[in-house]
Amino acid sequence: MLPAPAVAQAQERTIDEIKVEAQARAERRNYPLIGLDPADVRDALAGIKTRDADEWAANWGAVADRYIAKADAAASAEDKRANYLRAWRLYYFAQWPVASSPGKKAAYQKALDAFVKSTQSFDPPLEVVRIPFEGKEITGYLRLPRGAAAATPAPLILAVSGLDSRKETMADSYNAIIDQGVGFFAVDGPGTGQSPVKVSPNAERVLSKVIDYLNTRKEIDAKRIVMHGVSFGGYWGAKLAIVEHDRLRGVVVQSPPVHAGFQADFLKTNLLGNREYLFDVVPAFMNVVENVQTTDDLAREFPKLSLQSQGLLGKPTAPMLVIGGTKDTQVPIADLELLLNTGDVPKEAWINPKGGHLGRESVGWTDPVIFRKVITPWEIRMLKAE
Repeated sequence: MLPAPAVAQAQERTIDEIKVEAQARAERRNYPLIGLDPADVRDALAGIKTRDADEWAANWGAVADRYIAKADAAASAEDKRANYLRAWRLYYFAQWPVASSPGKKAAYQKALDAFVKSTQSFDPPLEVVRIPFEGKEITGYLRLPRGAAAATPAPLILAVSGLDSRKETMADSYNAIIDQGVGFFAVDGPGTGQSPVKVSPNAERVLSKVIDYLNTRKEIDAKRIVMHGVSFGGYWGAKLAIVEHDRLRGVVVQSPPVHAGFQADFLKTNLLGNREYLFDVVPAFMNVVENVQTTDDLAREFPKLSLQSQGLLGKPTAPMLVIGGTKDTQVPIADLELLLNTGDVPKEAWINPKGGHLGRESVGWTDPVIFRKVITPWEIRMLKAE
């Protein structure tokens, strides 16, 4: 008999297990089904029989199509927005976790269209910004508070999405901050959504280019920009807190992988078959990282992203709020401790001893509660500090 492995590797959920878990998360309003109507989730899941990516996309897309029709026929701007939003959330989940097949790519394009249409009645408006970058372009959403002008520039949040969230997710959340006199620029993290580059050891250059652009906008106060990075976006936040420390007033990083989370042993023992993630976290990473086709490729390329291996830890940083959960299975708590305990600049932390990834719980400290009670108050404090 062969010896048993030291650590039993978890198995990916079957399609039946995915359907049960997805419905349960929708009922609890948990990520990644926040904002989806449980009845719509039930309708979409009813037609899904296999793990085929295009079958997944087609069934969620069919439910979303109904709301597009309602939005197009709606008489009021309010009804149009509500139905386009519902369609966007369904199309977004149709392409989840990444747009890796023809059907998922088509759903993602529909999600982009539905989201932009949902913002058409905004006052102040949301601007779709396209920034030239290395022969391609960076696409982001800029929304500034009423009254922002060269004479009265507004402070701003640079919001960067994670592995499977998108700039639309970030923009939807940060609409709530506009009334506090703060604007936002939401952008996809490297390798995800509409990003022009894949993940690599120097992919942060795309976000530095965004900061360059924001500094050209006279309605934005270049001295009052705070960044928020979620999950893999938190990695880019931690890196920019160092390499762009003189251009950022502060940085919020949620569950950022820093060093151990990129090592091959963590990939094999914690990420493969991870059950905290709904399904396919490793295939999603394989889709966004440069020069990766197989799990072995990912195990080779991932360690190159380590901030410790890059010699960045310990260098000066912008003020930082590190958020996470002790029970996180996707990013080791040791990475947050490493980030907090290196360098000579004090950092703040909000660590939930009962929390998982991003510090979240199924009830209590959910994503929206953490955003409202922890993240935005800290950001406002940083932006208003002298």
